[in-house]
Amino acid sequence: MTAATRPTQEQLAELINRYIDAGDVRQALASCQQLNRDFPQYPYGWYLASFLMKRAGNFPDALRAIDRALELSYSDRYQLHKAKCLFEGNDIAGASAAVRTILNKSFPEAQLHNDLASLLHMLGDHQDALQHYSRAVELDGSNAEFRFNKAAVQRYLGDASAAEQGFDAAIVLNPLEFEAYNARAQLRTQTLERNHIEQLRQQVARTSAPVGQTQLCYALAKELEDVGDFAASFDALKRGAEVKRQHMRYNLETDLQIISRIREVYGRGLFDGHEAGCPSTDPIFILGMPRTGTTLVERILSSHSQVHSAGELNNFSLELLRLVRQSISPPAASRLDFVTATARLDFHALGDAYLQSARPLRDASPFFIDKLPFNYLYAGLIHLALPRAKIINLQRHPMDTCYAVYKQLFKDAYPFSYDLNELGQYFIAYHGLMQHWNAVMPGVIYTLRYEAVVADVEGEARRLLAFCGLPWEEQCLHFHQNSRASTTASAMQVRQPIYDTSVGKWRRYAAQLESLRLRLENAGIATGS
Repeated sequence: MTAATRPTQEQLAELINRYIDAGDVRQALASCQQLNRDFPQYPYGWYLASFLMKRAGNFPDALRAIDRALELSYSDRYQLHKAKCLFEGNDIAGASAAVRTILNKSFPEAQLHNDLASLLHMLGDHQDALQHYSRAVELDGSNAEFRFNKAAVQRYLGDASAAEQGFDAAIVLNPLEFEAYNARAQLRTQTLERNHIEQLRQQVARTSAPVGQTQLCYALAKELEDVGDFAASFDALKRGAEVKRQHMRYNLETDLQIISRIREVYGRGLFDGHEAGCPSTDPIFILGMPRTGTTLVERILSSHSQVHSAGELNNFSLELLRLVRQSISPPAASRLDFVTATARLDFHALGDAYLQSARPLRDASPFFIDKLPFNYLYAGLIHLALPRAKIINLQRHPMDTCYAVYKQLFKDAYPFSYDLNELGQYFIAYHGLMQHWNAVMPGVIYTLRYEAVVADVEGEARRLLAFCGLPWEEQCLHFHQNSRASTTASAMQVRQPIYDTSVGKWRRYAAQLESLRLRLENAGIATGS
């Protein structure tokens, strides 16, 4: 190729972006290598290289490439990209430091404010996220995504009225912004005088996209339940769940085998005379099936002056995965082999690695909460790695638990929840695992019943604080006044005083849930019916 026909740096960059848009990563990478070789002083070429490396999960090379771009020509967009690379590479402290350098800047591009706000949200900085989402909306009020994102953060911060207005605006701008319908339905109890049921029914009838059908049906089910039309509510819920399940790749048997293997590997002998783990008393783990009151208990505890909630962290499982890959040879060939390998870890190193990874996510309080429900899978490992950490397991009536899980549209987790047969089988396995943990680690896990908290919040709060070694503080009873953001499905409920209307709610659907009830009863799980 002669100099006259050689593509310019801009032409190569345009070609790379076309490959990226087409999903042709291999050609994009090849062209990017040519671009950086021929034009090593072109900063945008190094940004593109970093973008592709990040997409491939190669965070060290992604960081090297974006640092090169920043050296050649600083830009706020490049700096934000660097923060994203650090965050996705699990360097939370580094990501926070990188993003702080552009936190208070005002950019002319609405998209850049939106992207910055998205990262701030993931870092747990919801107030600053709201500021930048608001700026994005000011710059481009016709963008439905920006409206939705701002409303979502307002919901997490407890501003239901502003959030509803934002979701309404997003829907007007883009009737296909399906998640907004469901998010809006969850904000408040709908009434016969004020609801969106007819709008939702019309939208369901005209929507064929599976993701839209799912979101709309869950929203419709919620609003129909609120107004007391329980039969129609369950029909809408069942339809939405079936559509969701049909478009998922999930094998329940794999999860059941993993739980069975955990019980085999973590027998009583493993807990007798094992090498001491990390002695820190800082962590408080709140776990259990979702929708059992874990967020309620988190809010009660985090209202204490000595306790900070770090939210739902996946740090323990991430550090576990990292250490197994680093220290166990030969590498685990399957997920079942992985479970077996975890019992050969240096438990002290695991506990220390977890604490170090969580440090950027907590404040200076003596104790911090990790409220990831499915840490019930790791309860034994948590105790081995952090023997002085507190572990609190939430329990709720089995049928109320299963119905609450079934009617919740989760973003990614709990794939067993969209089919009542699979849900029943999984719950039985979970129940057996918790019985196992209590047998092999007697007295370690503090079991707290949701119904008991609802019936006597002060008494249960006092006992809970005593278990955690904390003095009584009256503000723990005023958890609904806690201004901290909540990003869980219970974001609005936990801002209300304690209520008992969710106790026994499953009985409204006793006929539809009868096969589930019989499955649990046949497994020896009492349903009290």
